[in-house]
Parts: sequence; C-alpha cells; structure tokens
Amino acid sequence: MSAAPTRRVLVANRGEIAVRVIRAAHSCGWEAVAVHSDADAGSRWVALADEARHIGPSPARRSYLDIDAVVQAALDSGCTHVHPGYGFLAERPEFARRVREAGLVFVGPSAEVIESMGDKASARRTAEEAGVPVVPGSGVVADPAGARAAAADIGYPLLIKAAAGGGGRGIRVVRADDELEGAVSTAQAEASAAFGDGSLYLERSIEGARHIEVQVVGDTHGNVVHFFERDCSVQRRRQKLLEEAPAPGLSTTLRDEITGAAVRLAAEVGYQGAGTVEFLVEGERFYFIEMNTRIQVEHPITEMVTGTDLVVEQLRVAAGEPLSVSQGEITLQGVALEFRINAEDPQQDFFPSPGELTRFDPPNGPGVRVDSGFVSGGRIVPYYDSLVAKVVVHGRDREEALARATQALTELTVDGVVTTRDLHLSLVADEEFRAGGVTTTWFEERSTASDRSAEG
Repeated sequence: MSAAPTRRVLVANRGEIAVRVIRAAHSCGWEAVAVHSDADAGSRWVALADEARHIGPSPARRSYLDIDAVVQAALDSGCTHVHPGYGFLAERPEFARRVREAGLVFVGPSAEVIESMGDKASARRTAEEAGVPVVPGSGVVADPAGARAAAADIGYPLLIKAAAGGGGRGIRVVRADDELEGAVSTAQAEASAAFGDGSLYLERSIEGARHIEVQVVGDTHGNVVHFFERDCSVQRRRQKLLEEAPAPGLSTTLRDEITGAAVRLAAEVGYQGAGTVEFLVEGERFYFIEMNTRIQVEHPITEMVTGTDLVVEQLRVAAGEPLSVSQGEITLQGVALEFRINAEDPQQDFFPSPGELTRFDPPNGPGVRVDSGFVSGGRIVPYYDSLVAKVVVHGRDREEALARATQALTELTVDGVVTTRDLHLSLVADEEFRAGGVTTTWFEERSTASDRSAEG
C-alpha cells in the first residue's frame, strides 16, 4: 500500500500568524511554504518554513494582496492547501474562489459564505433568519436621502457603517440630523477606499456596551461547536488593545444564550472552518454585529482556556476530517488575557514606530505564551501593521492571570522601537479594569480623563 500523499500548505500571510500556521502544520505532519515580500526576505517565518517563495515588492498591494502572485506561488511550490491567516486576503471571497479554481483547498469557509457574511447588511438578514437578535438598523442606503429616512425610524445617536469590510473603517457616529449628510459622504469615501465598496447601512448606537465575541468552528460533516467567548471591549477607535477569555462577570444564562446564538448562525450558513461571531452586550441583552470568517488575532486566549489548538482544527477541517472534540468535551479552564504589543507610541497618539528590534527578550514562565514573528535583529517595517508580539497569560482564576500579566509585561524587553508595553501595564493596574466588565468606550473615556487631569 502506497503512503498517503504529503499535505502541503501555503501560508498566505506574514508575521506572527505565519509562524503560528507553520507550527500547526508541522505538528500535523504537513509541510509548510512561506511567502514573502522584499522587506520580509530574511524573516523568521521564512526560516521556519520548508520552502519560501518571493511574491513581490514591499508594498502589500504588490505582494501579500496580489492574488495572482499568491496563487501562482502555491501552484509552483506543489501545495495542496492555502491558509490565509487574518487580514490581507483572508476575507476576500475572490481569493477563496481563485484558490478553489486552481484546484487547491482554501483553509476556511467557501467564497459564497465569506461573501454573504462579509457583507454586513446580508449578515444581518441571515442572523434574523437564524433567530439571532440584531441591533435595530436599516438595509443598505445609497444616498443621504435614504439615510435620512432610515435615521427617522432608528433615532439618534446612530452609527453609519460600511456594508463591506470591518476593522473600524467606514464607521461614523451621528448624534443629530444636521451631522448626517456629511457623515454619510465621509463614510462612503472611506469605505470605497478601504473595501472598493461604498455601500452603507445604519444602526442604533448602543453606547456603554461590551464587545463579546464567540469562537465557532464547523467541519464538513455538519458539526458546528463553540469554544466559548472572549471580551474585546478595551478598544481605541474601535481597534482592540487587549482581549480576555472568558468574559468577566457574564452570567451563565447570558453565556449560554450568546454561544447558542453563534452556533445557530454558523449552522444557518453551513459554516466550515474557524470563525468568530461578534456581539454587543448591554446588561443581559445582546445583539449580533458581524461575523469574521477567519481565525482571529486573539485566538490564543481561547486555546489557553479550552486546551484546543484552533489552527490544527482549521487544518483538520480543510483535510475533510471531523472536529477533534464534541461540544460536550469543550470546557472552560481558568482565565486568559492577550496583550497586543505594537510598535506604536501611545504618548504620540499611537504614531507608528518602525525600526530594528535591537533587543527583543520575551517573557516566559508558568502560564505565559508569546506569539511573535520576530527575534532580536528583526525589523518592524512601515509597510504593514505594527504588531511586534502577543503576550498571552493564563491563570487558574482572574486574579492569578492578572498577576502573571503584570509579571510577564514587566519582564518583556523591546529596544529599538517604542511599544505599547507600558500602556498595558497601566491597564492591568487600573482598578476599573481589574474589577472586570468595562465597556467599549471605557479606554477612550479613561484617556480623556487622564488628559484633563494632566492639563489641570
């Protein structure tokens, strides 16, 4: 009997997620092929992969966002699968479609599911059909007149949101009718530039809510399970700064309702692979806001509290295998937090700080994990995001996890660039954060109060 053919996955990404996927592939006995731009030729993920392919110049649009170059690299290197990671092409339905048309397996949901769930207006309709509560809002609006009619029904304050894409782009808060027309024009322009689609819809602005997301995974055998929830409420301009699992202070009833809703929605669309269903939580009420059809930056904290390798589960699903665990086997084990260490200066409005990592000493010890695409001597280049590392800690309870977070962040040493490390240390020490349950506006309110105190 001949041996089964070796599975070989092209990692269509860079940085820490590329390292993460390569390690998962090797743990499954798969081979991994890295891609890189000019700027990343000497990168860590290139060194760890079984093979590497150059895909273009440093700007992302000419390398990591070049579908032709990425698909050709997969074909030329004899890959059977393509893993998109997060960001770049991960939620582009045309990329998943092109991968499939090339005779390769896309590690993720189908292009049709990515398309339907990536369009926020379409996703809202699907959620309603699955019996999942949504934020009061509108369908797609084409112009200021349509927006005014929708706003009259929804009321103020409201959010103008891009129907395509995410990541906080194309969103504007409107508090009065005289602000609406200008906000619509600005949001349309931003959405068109970011996603190539200026379609918008309106939602009621739920202020003082928490941002809770549920990790789901579905396989090709009809199984969909959840791996509980994460609290992503500590945000700046709708960009996450740190995450925690499970969400502190969530009642058992609310947790069961949210996770059940996430599974229903994923099952409704026949979801395959890893995805995240995101909600706003207001007291004991929750509302669906969007689904991310990919692995998330913050997936390690879910791995820490459930003991499951989510990237390995992605690869199993892509290979046609059933999930390794059933819902009843997935239990919560302690508390985990993730801190995004970015090369940015919090004292200068988070201005990027590219440069060479002249020293990079990550922490270690019990309950500490650091995911990074860099080592000392590596370079944070200005073409891509500024993530240096994710410091992840786990404890038997929240108190132990916070203590380990303080120790790990204190031990972390990064020289050569300015980072957000000290900001995270201040957040961990903050009494309101330590009490748990902060809202999505908490960080910016805290920063404003701090600025006023300094001025006084």
